[in-house]
Amino acid sequence: MDITLIYRIAGVGIIVAILHIFLTQAGRQEQAQMLSLAGVLVVLLWLVQIIAQLFRNVEMVFRWW
Repeated sequence: MDITLIYRIAGVGIIVAILHIFLTQAGRQEQAQMLSLAGVLVVLLWLVQIIAQLFRNVEMVFRWW
């Protein structure tokens, strides 16, 4: 696993948090919630891909035995 994934997740979290604050202060709570939801979905998609790769690697290890 590469440490850049952790940095990408942290970066998305920081950007989403800042934009959420700006949108909330502007009175656009619905857009702020949608932005937060989109950020969570992006991170979940990244994690699903990493977990799928992990399962493929585990399967390859046991296939050789």
